Amino acid sequence: MKISSKILGLVAAVVLTATAFAADMASPAGNWKWTSEGRNGPQEATAKFELKDGKLTGAVTNPRAETAISEASFKDGAIAFVTELTFGENKFVIKYAGKLEGDTIKGTIERPGFNGGEATKTPWTATRAK
Repeated sequence: MKISSKILGLVAAVVLTATAFAADMASPAGNWKWTSEGRNGPQEATAKFELKDGKLTGAVTNPRAETAISEASFKDGAIAFVTELTFGENKFVIKYAGKLEGDTIKGTIERPGFNGGEATKTPWTATRAK
């Protein structure tokens, strides 16, 4: 009987450790990088995300600026957030949406259309920077 309770305790410890590890890996927290197609060709960007008490925060950095994310959410592997860029008197809202799968986020980036035209969506694949 003593052996069985020791084995049961060991199994419980392994399961708890694996669960904690899986939960950590299923988080978007960390540094990310990607290249996306912009109006002037490919554009590299990075992001740093934090997930604390269920709240996603962070910033996206591209060649023009570092911009805090807003309207951010992360639930069941789905991530979404918004960045806002201002050029002169014009404000541009860029929407990101994707699905976290391991060290990759795949989804779309939606940018406002040129001169008020229809918004454009481009594929988005971010990889976790190690």
